[in-house]
Parts: sequence; C-alpha cells; structure tokens
Amino acid sequence: MTDTTTPPEPLLPERLARAITLGGPIPLSQFMGAANAHYYGTRDPLGTRGDFTTAPEISQMFGELVGAWLADLAARAGVQNPRYVEFGPGRGTLAADALRVLGEAGMQPPVHFIENSPTLRTAQAERVPDAEWHLDLVGVPENGPLLVVANEFFDALPIRQLVATGDGWRERLVACQDTLFLPIAGDRSFDMIIPPDLREAAPGSILETSPASVAVLRGLAARLEKQGGAALIIDYGYVGPAIGDTLQAVRGHRYANPFDAPGEADLTAHVDFGTLKEAAEAEGLVVHGPVTQGAFLCALGIEARAEALSRAAPERAEQLAIDRDRLIGDEAMGELFKVMAVTAPGWPVPAGFA
Repeated sequence: MTDTTTPPEPLLPERLARAITLGGPIPLSQFMGAANAHYYGTRDPLGTRGDFTTAPEISQMFGELVGAWLADLAARAGVQNPRYVEFGPGRGTLAADALRVLGEAGMQPPVHFIENSPTLRTAQAERVPDAEWHLDLVGVPENGPLLVVANEFFDALPIRQLVATGDGWRERLVACQDTLFLPIAGDRSFDMIIPPDLREAAPGSILETSPASVAVLRGLAARLEKQGGAALIIDYGYVGPAIGDTLQAVRGHRYANPFDAPGEADLTAHVDFGTLKEAAEAEGLVVHGPVTQGAFLCALGIEARAEALSRAAPERAEQLAIDRDRLIGDEAMGELFKVMAVTAPGWPVPAGFA
C-alpha cells in the first residue's frame, strides 16, 4: 500500500541552510526577516513566560499616558472622528489602556491593528474585541484622521549591515556550514552609499540601515499627509547615521547569539531616528523630537499618575514606584528609549515636545 502522507515541512534553520547552500550567502536583512516572521508567527513572546517585556506590560501608566497624549492632541487639532491605528500591538495591553483614557475624554475611535501573528491576534482580541486586523496599512480606511502608535515595532524590522574592510565597504551576508550560521563580508563594494564622514572608519566598523523601516515610515507619512493625524513612535535607538553593531537576540530574557537557532529568539536592532525623521520630512510631515522616553513620560505627568495610583491602592505603592523608575530611569528604559512624533501639516505641537 502506497504511503501518501505528506512529509513534514523542514524546520526554518534547515530551509535557510538549504537556500544558502544552493544560492550562496544571503543578506542579513533576509536572514533577520525570515527568523522574525517565524518567531512572531508561532508564539506569544511577551511576559515572564516569554522572552522579553515591553513598557505597556510593565505598568498601566505607560498606556494611560499615551492615551492622554492622543486625546489631548486630537482635541487641540479639533478632530472628532479619528481612527486608532497601532503597529505591532503585542497583547493589546497598550491599546486597551490608551483606549480607556480616550473613552474618558469622550472619544471612541475605531481600532485598527497592524499584526501578522495569529497567536498575538488572539491575545489582542481578548483585550480589544472590536478591533480590525490588517497585514499592513493598505486595509486601513482612507477616510478620517489617524492616531497611530508604534511601540517597539521598528526595532524588529530587518536591517542591512555594511562592514568596513581593508578593500572598502561590503555588505554583511550570512553563510552556513550545515546549520551553523555565521556572518561574512560580501564581495560587492558599497563605498558610494556610505556617508562621507564615515567612509574612513576603521576596518571592522559596521553601519546599519533599514530600508524596510524607511518604507513603512514613508507609507505611513503619506497617509497622514493625505488624511491628517499623528503618529507616536517609541523604541530604543539613536539619532544617526552612526557606526555600531546593534543587532541582538533575546531568548528567555537573556541575550543570545543572533545567528543561533533562527526563529527561536527575538532579533532586533536599535532604531535610527535620524533616518526616520528624514523619511517623514520628505513626505511633508512635521517631526517632533526625538526625546528620551524618561523626559517624555515625565512631561506627561507619570510622577503624578504614580502618586494617584498609590493613594488609591497603598499596598501597590512600592511596586508602582519600581515600575515608574523602570520606565523613566536613566539606567533602565528612560535614556535608551526614544520618542518621536510625526504630525500632519497644521496640527498643533504635541505634548512632551515643547
């Protein structure tokens, strides 16, 4: 009797190894994109049982202040019917907290989530059951202004790395031996796209770019310019371009080798806010910041909010203080994380960016 059982699909490391064996080393961006697509599509990575914890999961204060920021900006812009859009909304925790504050301000915006993961969509539906889900902005209606949030979204988009060698700048590729993956320098010269002040960097220096991030930002900016609205971008990063290797992997709340077991760890890189700013301005938007997360949350009143919550629940006062310090402390998230807002022309200056 003939066995018609379909053989199981090879695991991601095996598929990547086969592609590299047949076609040669692949760009880091391709490796990172495949790894993160598998990673986010097959699990809930958040919380103590996952691999990392984001600001909305640390404290309700984070989402509440974002909601207050959105409500204040929309009110001063004279907007009555905005849409709430969030890129990579995790478990929906930030959205639930922000939408609660928006509701208290008299706003009940339709909710649109840009999310590919079936697992995370299920978690989001538990917290925000009326949301609509999309793979990208294409499905979001084109009528009405948009209030957009992207918290720790851009850091997970694929990056390219260019490495300085004795023969000039080359793209960093990923090669493999069996299923052991390792970075190598390619043969093609990239000298002409290196900023002039960085071209003479020492051999081994790395310059990162993220065409995927620029494409997302420019697409978002085009929608905001057309429909009106604003976007709040929060992520760890810097104002570049600058030299440095920021690619990292996190698994079980510990750093791991980014090239080990692709698809089983969260691969991220620091966000170049300088490049995102240029992309938004090229589409005609007004850019505010970036400022540090600590300065932003303090300007929005996190200290007062923590005190109010402590008075309402004295037994939580110590934990609330710990959570507040984790969000704004220079040695925690306060300095490394940056906040940037982009607004349609004619919109008021958002809170926190005076």
